[in-house]
Amino acid sequence: MIQAYFEKIQELLTIVEKKETDVMEKAAKKVAEAIQADGVIHLFGCGHSHILTEEVYYRAGGLVPIHPILHEPLMLHEGAVRSSTLERKNDYAKNFITEQGIEAGDVVFVISTSGRNPVPVDVANFAKQQGAYIVGITSIAYSSSQPSRHTSGKHLFDAVDIVIDNHAPVGDALLSHEKVKVPFSPSSTVIGAAILNAVFAKSIESMAEQGFEPPIFLSGNIEGSDEHNQQLVEKYSKRVKL
Repeated sequence: MIQAYFEKIQELLTIVEKKETDVMEKAAKKVAEAIQADGVIHLFGCGHSHILTEEVYYRAGGLVPIHPILHEPLMLHEGAVRSSTLERKNDYAKNFITEQGIEAGDVVFVISTSGRNPVPVDVANFAKQQGAYIVGITSIAYSSSQPSRHTSGKHLFDAVDIVIDNHAPVGDALLSHEKVKVPFSPSSTVIGAAILNAVFAKSIESMAEQGFEPPIFLSGNIEGSDEHNQQLVEKYSKRVKL
């Protein structure tokens, strides 16, 4: 099963690379434009999707103006079952989203593999109202197979400016076994991390080629990195809490 999982992940990575590169390049262009205009890149996801918002936050080799929207009741550590229940509530996003500092010209990544629950849709709607550019990371196949729980009937892919399809199967699980009743071994976190890091890599390249120095953290375990990082922390301190 170890080999089978790696094979499935490699298949999905290849599919995403072939089918989503153009979309990822468009997202990267928006990220580069936002950062060059002193904007911030926000990321939001509920449950396990929130893991991806932390993947790229305060990361050695990663961009500095990254703001994960971390609302703890929608994460896992305060109660996983509770977070799933809250994610399904229409209008729940108003409890936290107005305080996130989303501004016109920013880019907001909203991540939900099923794309059917109200909170990610409401976050996308609010961010768009503020003038931000919204990138959705979701599974079109999964979303299309299930009815939306949002009062509008919309899925996440309906609420964003651009969609990056992670190509996760319905239910997210990749593997099966004749003695196991349900599919197992999810894909969306591994694939989502690859998508985000690829998009940001492209945005860094774009900024550099335009003569703009990309704001990138150095590893704190490299001698001389503290001064470099502190200057960047101070530069973005008004908009990104580090």
